[in-house]
Amino acid sequence: MTAPARPATAHVISDDAEALAVAAELAEVFRAGAAERDAARRLPHAELARLSASGLLGITVPRSHGGAQVRTETLAEVVRLLAAGDASLSQIPQSHFVYIEVLRRQGTAEQQAFFFGEVLAGRRLGNAQSEAGTRHVQDIRTRLVPAADGSYVLSGVKHYATGALFADWIPVLARGRDEELHVAYVPREAPGVRIVDDWDGMGQRTTASGTVHLEEVPVPADRVVPHHLTFRGPQLHGAVAQLLHAAIDTGIASGALAEAAGFVRTKSRPWCESGLDSAAEDPLLIQRFGELAVRVRAAEALVASAARTVDTAARALTDDSAAGASIAVAAAKVVAAEAAVETGSALFEVAGTRAALDGLNLHRHWRDARTHTLHDPVRWKVQHIGRYVLNGTRPPRHGLL
Repeated sequence: MTAPARPATAHVISDDAEALAVAAELAEVFRAGAAERDAARRLPHAELARLSASGLLGITVPRSHGGAQVRTETLAEVVRLLAAGDASLSQIPQSHFVYIEVLRRQGTAEQQAFFFGEVLAGRRLGNAQSEAGTRHVQDIRTRLVPAADGSYVLSGVKHYATGALFADWIPVLARGRDEELHVAYVPREAPGVRIVDDWDGMGQRTTASGTVHLEEVPVPADRVVPHHLTFRGPQLHGAVAQLLHAAIDTGIASGALAEAAGFVRTKSRPWCESGLDSAAEDPLLIQRFGELAVRVRAAEALVASAARTVDTAARALTDDSAAGASIAVAAAKVVAAEAAVETGSALFEVAGTRAALDGLNLHRHWRDARTHTLHDPVRWKVQHIGRYVLNGTRPPRHGLL
């Protein structure tokens, strides 16, 4: 295997504590420019380069390959911290971590050695999995066709490809001749790959979640992983992927709450009937901030608890432990999504009329929350939780739960 032409160097993080410290520091840096980047839709190339150099993108690489192999709880908290600073930026590496897990689960020893080395060097994995115009999200029509020399040819069109524009390697979800799912790890500059920055969502504006065109892309055999095997037995693929989405939602909520509190303390005027000198002394506002804080804390606690459940399940993976982890993550995702949307909206309720000025761009929190929480319908997660609790029915094995 050969690496992309662009050189990359990155710090290698040693443990969970360092990962959390680096994430907290970067979150503050990213927060400072988040509103301006969103308003101008300025893509975060420089910020992602800094994220790569920090070593955070390598924290899930196994210790046997030189990584920190942090706990899932640490990974979720890293993503939450980044999302509290810049929700768009935090979503870009979500698929990066997911496709590291695909390699860890199904990659050969040679594939793991190569790609884990790439990740530790600071190279980024993107995402090309969703398709538009198909019957449903799991109706994948991109094709991986065997060639006479043992390699493959990849063709298809992918939408909502968050991270692809910024990636060194693009993991592409495709069906082989046997209709089974595979992941092909394709260099961004490979012949036949064309990425179009056509994402125009109202929120998560700087994720560049555009379209990837794949026109007879040559793929060596050693860059293809049999992803379908992931779902032949107990698996945590979906739980980890959904946990990171829940962490993003929770970060959006905590970021919105923090900005609302800062705004009320420094910019809001007290209501004329209150008789108070400061809006921050208004008991009605205090009550509402308390209610919002409870919701955000509940989401944070459920995400952390679900992450611990994932780690526990991984140590003794069975159908029952995998199901318990998926249900725990589903519960966290439901509460996190609700907290993100409510807090993003309530920001205006507590901050007052001035908060609605477009130039302040405080509405980005609600736009980000409303957009990102559409990823997977929580109503189906509630259904699976109810069936599990009432009848002991395990949730299905797929990457969305």
